[in-house]
Amino acid sequence: MITAVRPDRRGRSGAGGGAPAAPGGAPGPGGRRRRTLDRLRRGGLPYLFLLPALVMELLVHIVPMLVGIAMSFKELTRFFISDWSGAPWAGLDNYRFVVDVNRPVGAALLQSFGITCAFTVLAVGLCWLLGAAAAILMQDPFRGRGGLRALFLTPYALPVYASVIIWAFMFQHDNGLVNHVLHDQLGLTDQPSFWLIGDNSFAALVIVSVWRTWPFAFLILMAGLQTIPRELYEASAIDGAGVWRQIRHITMPSLLPVNQVLVLVLFLWTFNDFNVPYVLFGRSAPSAGDLISVHIYQASFVTWNFGTGSAMSVLLLAFLLVVTGLYLPLTSRTRRRRGHDARVS
Repeated sequence: MITAVRPDRRGRSGAGGGAPAAPGGAPGPGGRRRRTLDRLRRGGLPYLFLLPALVMELLVHIVPMLVGIAMSFKELTRFFISDWSGAPWAGLDNYRFVVDVNRPVGAALLQSFGITCAFTVLAVGLCWLLGAAAAILMQDPFRGRGGLRALFLTPYALPVYASVIIWAFMFQHDNGLVNHVLHDQLGLTDQPSFWLIGDNSFAALVIVSVWRTWPFAFLILMAGLQTIPRELYEASAIDGAGVWRQIRHITMPSLLPVNQVLVLVLFLWTFNDFNVPYVLFGRSAPSAGDLISVHIYQASFVTWNFGTGSAMSVLLLAFLLVVTGLYLPLTSRTRRRRGHDARVS
């Protein structure tokens, strides 16, 4: 007696060696397994493309950071450079040594930290102010706007070493352009000033840092302004709002998400900046321009005490993590509260 064989939905015979379908038309174990593999292939492909970047990030940043943390717990001096793993274990002695303000090393680190905080506040504030002013002025179309935008972005596009070296020549005492303009041409000073040594080095450092970084703030804020609907400004102008009221009630609230990220990025860049002070002052920065990044470099590569230098670096990393961890929730909460108040009103 011949039994008729009905093909399944895929066209295969139900009497063959394939796995039978589950009751109710549900796919069998083989079908579920194939669908799981297909889902993994589709979902895992983006991570496969990211794998080379993740490996390079691990090798370039994570591994040196872990090695630096391990070095901070050792008495690593010039005598153990060839075999730093054999340096004596110091535990927390390096940290106690660098935070003891009653000792010269701790007092110098505290002074450098204070100078870095003041420098960061001034530089970030001026960068944001100049960037916001330029971005707002560049919003309305006028003749030559494209050329001005390109000109404003020039300091950010220049290599850091080339631009800072140019400023170092301009700040020279005898034949620098700054003293030539301020003293010889305008007569604002009684005698040529020393910009790369003494107290004026702090002002020179702020000027160079702001000149290099403010185009980045201008670029980000200009992109943020493009997302604000022009209808808001037109409606407010019809209601009689002037330029300052529009900036206060429309522009600044709309730029809150952009400013949140921008200020944090500028803070991290400025607080960690090493290239500008090192190229401007050299290996021995003056006391007024002793930023903490150069201070750690001098503690590590000038005095050859890598244990204390690594401890300073770890403390700097912890400080930046704490500031970031406090800044993001605080600004996010403030932004949500203002958004809620605006919806209610």
